[in-house]
Amino acid sequence: MNADVLEKLRKEYSKGTRVKLVQMDDAYAPPVGTLGRVQHVDDTGSIHVKWDSGSSLAVLYGVDSCVNVSE
Repeated sequence: MNADVLEKLRKEYSKGTRVKLVQMDDAYAPPVGTLGRVQHVDDTGSIHVKWDSGSSLAVLYGVDSCVNVSE
């Protein structure tokens, strides 16, 4: 993981940021459009989210995607 990319991710997806799931390649993924709150971004760039559905699956950098919906 590039340090500059990681810093950008941590800034855009800081703890408490509201996100909406766009795509997740996991059999246990919450439905597309599910909202959640960022818990943290790890050293690999994965965004760890507590989803409103109760799931806590991470959004994997380069595989899955979510968008920041915080105002």
